Amino acid sequence: MTDHTNISAAWVAVDWGTSHLRLWPMGENGRPLRRIDSDKGMASLAREDYEKTLLVLLEPYIESGRTLNVLCCGMVGSRQGWCEAPYLQAPCAPPGFDTATRVETSDPRIEVHVLSGVKQLHPADVMRGEETQIAGVLALSPGLSGVICLPGTHTKWVLVEDGEIRQFSTFLTGELFQLLSASSVLRHTLAKDSWNSAAFEAGCRAGSQSPQLLGNLLFGLRAEALLTDLDPVEARSRASGLLLGLEVSGMRPLWQGKTTILVGESDIAQAYATALAIENAEARVLDAEQVTLAGLGAARAQMT
Repeated sequence: MTDHTNISAAWVAVDWGTSHLRLWPMGENGRPLRRIDSDKGMASLAREDYEKTLLVLLEPYIESGRTLNVLCCGMVGSRQGWCEAPYLQAPCAPPGFDTATRVETSDPRIEVHVLSGVKQLHPADVMRGEETQIAGVLALSPGLSGVICLPGTHTKWVLVEDGEIRQFSTFLTGELFQLLSASSVLRHTLAKDSWNSAAFEAGCRAGSQSPQLLGNLLFGLRAEALLTDLDPVEARSRASGLLLGLEVSGMRPLWQGKTTILVGESDIAQAYATALAIENAEARVLDAEQVTLAGLGAARAQMT
């Protein structure tokens, strides 16, 4: 395996989220030299910790007498982050370097910029980090008009047309599932991991067909566990399907008649692809890392 730590980085791409930090020192050819993962996300850092964190993680690539450009997206630009990068208002093109915020640093060997997020006033909604992935999808698929879904704790559904973010909707589905699993009466019923595909699909159908009964259907899992020893893995998978079926059904006016591009880690992206397939909708999955790097690369290209 090649040791890249002695190779100069042309610049550094950074995805700085709430709980995780990912850095890619980039070569002159536009390809990452390596990926650096850290648990130093926004939630664990005070404002004075950000620069120190970068300096430690990037130490092999920092050279005296040379300034290393660092381009960040994500929650690092939130009000609770390193600096607050303003939101652009949709409809708008995905934010690029021209609207990025430069962060003051003490060490002259790094120069840091944070990309803006995107806001929507009616109905109220915001995103930070996903806009860069949207830019990546558009860089990989020029001229795309359609729907991009970005699954996660707070999933985004985005309509893009003519290179612009026209409208978007955020769903709390992932966080709701975490809360149900850890803090509700269902914590006694749902397995902590593992998966039952058939149970998930059954949950998707029930959530789509009877959204008004969601609360009742969820409690039914508890009752089945008490009365018929419902398998915890089946219960977990059905609960996830109930929530996801409800979400996908709610977004029908957006995705109907279009191909949805899913950007995410493999398991969650495939879950959304399955939920869409049950509704006879077409979906295509793109790798989240590839798309993030394409978006940061598109913003970086504006610097030169």
